[in-house]
Amino acid sequence: MKLDTIAVLGGGPGGLYAARLLKRSHPDAAVTVYEQGVPDKTFGFGVGLASRTQRNLRLADEESLDGIVAAAHGHEMSMRVGENEVRLAHGELLAIGRAALLSVLQKHAEGAGVELRFGERRSASGLDADLVVAADGISSATRTELAAEFGPEIAEGEGLYLWCGTDFALPRAIFTPVATEHGTFVAHAYPYAPDRSTFLIETDEKTWRRAGFDVSTRETPNGESDQFSLRYLEEAFSGTLQGNRLIGNRTKWLRFRTIRCRNWHTRNTVLLGDAAHTAHYSIGSGTKLAMEDAIALDRAVLASGDLGEALGKYEAERRPAVEHLQAIAERSMAWWDSFPDRLAMPVEQLMIAYMTRAGKVTVDRFAESAPQVARPGLAAFAGVAIDEVPSPASVPEWILDQPLASGAHRFPRRIAPEELRTAAGTVPVEISLRPWSPETADLIAGLPPATAYWLTGPDDREATLDRLDVGERIRRTTGALVVADVPAGLRTVAAGAVASERVDLVAFT
Repeated sequence: MKLDTIAVLGGGPGGLYAARLLKRSHPDAAVTVYEQGVPDKTFGFGVGLASRTQRNLRLADEESLDGIVAAAHGHEMSMRVGENEVRLAHGELLAIGRAALLSVLQKHAEGAGVELRFGERRSASGLDADLVVAADGISSATRTELAAEFGPEIAEGEGLYLWCGTDFALPRAIFTPVATEHGTFVAHAYPYAPDRSTFLIETDEKTWRRAGFDVSTRETPNGESDQFSLRYLEEAFSGTLQGNRLIGNRTKWLRFRTIRCRNWHTRNTVLLGDAAHTAHYSIGSGTKLAMEDAIALDRAVLASGDLGEALGKYEAERRPAVEHLQAIAERSMAWWDSFPDRLAMPVEQLMIAYMTRAGKVTVDRFAESAPQVARPGLAAFAGVAIDEVPSPASVPEWILDQPLASGAHRFPRRIAPEELRTAAGTVPVEISLRPWSPETADLIAGLPPATAYWLTGPDDREATLDRLDVGERIRRTTGALVVADVPAGLRTVAAGAVASERVDLVAFT
């Protein structure tokens, strides 16, 4: 397929990367990026790049990845609750300042022959191009203009968060909560340069209001930072900040918006990155998704005979991967929204709950990759000495073989006896709702008193993960014993849920 003109709306990482790849694949085409901002001013702080993302970018364009890695900052992970901290060694986690990333991608786009035009606001309908790539972000004007064709759906999360930064480098990435007189705040923070770190801080709406942030949010003009919140949080996280200040960049409290679109393309226009879809920041970044979209789009255009076929191929390839990631991200978002409810757990066990929160990492896999954290966490769960925790391959069965005392009940292992299902005091509950929906909250509020709740429902993976998440909500709300039906093929998932205190017992179907 021959393309003479390609227009890219948006000069963020996804748009710049797509422009470079498309220009390299179509050297005779005129490829132009239109960005309404100016090159020396950008919004945001650091951007994280996980090892898998780096591998994907290297396969697509090794030269530009080398430039990114050279400007990036490596770090490890940690979690701290009170005075207790655990660390995860990870040599492949990188972060880079958003401005530095854009500078690298601008250089490589121009090196490939892409024309960059800053300070220009253009619309898809006003461009005469063979292909229009709309990489114009979460508030995409293209998606809004062509809403009837794209069919966007936007859902807001319950919690609130803000992005800020500081002018020193943390020794490692850290997840840490602080309790204030108004409630709990949780920081996700990581270094992205020798003298810079990103701080993402989140809380629930009641805490946000009690702290007066509803007022400060309302009174902070657009384009400015909420200084009242920054000074408050600077004091709350003074230990982690080591006396340094928090820096804003148009920093205000937000609710995360999960965006889905019925279609990602119409005629000669295609959505890319946050314009098409978003996934909660706790499982990665929009930058990763946008750049991987660009790889798939370039590959589809190269392999197709006409534009309609190409855009269909692009969407067919990327949509399943994105939807899978969005499902994981929604689960992760709900876990973080309820993070303060788990603070009584030992930090090593809490790290197990964190790593297995979305069903992406199994408990045995985590035990193999981070035994220095998993073994103490599993020992805390079982109430045994660390040297009694077996090898990673044996961990799932070992978890399920641990005894449980709950009220008058004594169980020799975590697999529920069938007679409990029909015992006096056991209430069966069929779960067919998403665990964080208002309907689920109503269901839990309306549950009759019981000694045990036995959760049933569909046997597919997503429904099972939903059931386990609802189980944790019921368990923490009621204090009753919670049992969940789990397909036999998800035995390791069940073991992770038990070790993370999502449910007390499981029954394999």
